[in-house]
Amino acid sequence: ILLAIPFFFLAMGIEWLYAYIRKKDWYRLNDSVNNLVIGLGQQLWSLVSKAFLFGVYVYMYQNFAFYHIPATWWSFVLCLIAFDFFFYWAHRWGHEMNVFWAAHSVHHQSEEYNLSVALRQSWFHNILAFVIFLPIPLMGFDPMIFGLAAVLHTLYQFPIHTKAIGKMHPWIEYWLNTPSHHRVHHAVNPKYIDKNHAGVFMIWDRMFGTFQTEEEGEQIYYGITTQLKSWNPVWANTQYFVEMYQK
Repeated sequence: ILLAIPFFFLAMGIEWLYAYIRKKDWYRLNDSVNNLVIGLGQQLWSLVSKAFLFGVYVYMYQNFAFYHIPATWWSFVLCLIAFDFFFYWAHRWGHEMNVFWAAHSVHHQSEEYNLSVALRQSWFHNILAFVIFLPIPLMGFDPMIFGLAAVLHTLYQFPIHTKAIGKMHPWIEYWLNTPSHHRVHHAVNPKYIDKNHAGVFMIWDRMFGTFQTEEEGEQIYYGITTQLKSWNPVWANTQYFVEMYQK
């Protein structure tokens, strides 16, 4: 992920230039800077949190796995599918359960929709949601295969945070997560709320009743239903926890 950061900034620059030429107001400086500061905080916190979580994965794999699956290309494909399945439920519960939404809501607070939003990630959601992924080490997937699947899964989701790409070929739209599907996920239009939770494969949303297509010609509004109204990155990551405590 760290090695990909220069490419993230290059892509954001290209998107901003495209929007400028097309006279589209897709970027606001204060919003974009806030997204990047929150993303930086998440990366710094991840130096500790992800090391701990990966250690938990290795411990579970070494001591409780039912079988150790060889580290091959096909086990990577299977692990990516398994990872996306459990990601669907972690992501869905991140919208449906208060304790998970308290963390995940950070990613949805921006009222814009551009590539900088992809970098606006919760500082705490990985810690809370990791338990949902523990069946994967029990299945016996090698820790490095799991790590590779997790990284590529994360990288895949960066370019879908854009308005620059419309609907793609119907076959792609049916099977894979696309910018169109993810715009629906970030929308606060009533019909779009809590839809399209998959990371890569849209088959999970179609199977479990959370799929919604983007309708042509409809204005989409982004953010959360009660907007944050703050540029403080610490408050962005703690506001909903405070609200839960007060309730």
